[in-house]
Amino acid sequence: MILTVTLNAALDVTYFVDEVTPHTTHRVERTVERAGGKGINVARVLTTLGHPVFATGLAGGRAGQLIRDDLRASGVRDALVPVRGESRRTVTVVCGRRGDATVFNEPGPTVDPRSWTAFTRRFTELARRARVVVLAGSLPPGLPSDAYAELVATARAAGAVTVLDTSGPALLAALDAHPDVIKPNAAEILEATRRSDLAQAAAELQSHGARTVIASAGPEGLYALTPEGHHRVRPPALLRGNPTGAGDACVAALAAGLAAGLPWPDVLRDAVALSAAAAAAPLAGDFRRDLYDRFRTTVTMETPRAPDGN
Repeated sequence: MILTVTLNAALDVTYFVDEVTPHTTHRVERTVERAGGKGINVARVLTTLGHPVFATGLAGGRAGQLIRDDLRASGVRDALVPVRGESRRTVTVVCGRRGDATVFNEPGPTVDPRSWTAFTRRFTELARRARVVVLAGSLPPGLPSDAYAELVATARAAGAVTVLDTSGPALLAALDAHPDVIKPNAAEILEATRRSDLAQAAAELQSHGARTVIASAGPEGLYALTPEGHHRVRPPALLRGNPTGAGDACVAALAAGLAAGLPWPDVLRDAVALSAAAAAAPLAGDFRRDLYDRFRTTVTMETPRAPDGN
């Protein structure tokens, strides 16, 4: 079983418009509301692919109930823990002509100590049943920057493989717990290390505790530093679209490959294929099955020289 964690679950509201023009009024062609947050998007993709998965995290208020209702309707098994306050909403504006997405993220409810204790107890129970644990997204207000470090340590003690997709202080603090895989995007990894070279930044984060570092580079694919070496994996075509959906689909493929015990080249090829297919879908958590099937055999992989560390 794969367990996904979304500490800052959201009700995603997506507006579809013909074109986005600043300082003007827009007519919305279509609106979609669904459960969201990075870990929930990962669980949605995994469920579509037929993998056994549970989605846990924190959700509260009316928005939290709508999140649970949507997960149930989508066939995603949830083990969300109640939190005081109202779960956040995110607003995504999708431009119909280009498929570009503009995202507005609310901060989320403040997590009190009682809610956090209830969650960590539930998480410990679930982690014992999981083969892979995915921890993804931002930390809500009220949680310390080492919250993910605590969860990584708990999951590893339970024998699960850990995949962490976050950024900033939460990412750096989690390295002390030695996550098996971290997947920031290229901008996040460079900002975290204050480096200008992606390979050197990945090597620095690996030296601080991450076993494998995977940096997504949008339509350019991804760079991976695994225990077996360096890899640069690219999609067969440059597809622009929903970056959130692409990143979450990448994490879903990583989790599925690790749960199946696949070698890293196969895992990385599948991650790029699935993320590219998701970028072409307007809603995070969805992907184009036809593109995924086609891209799985056409992604390219290079093995660049290892960084010199200077």
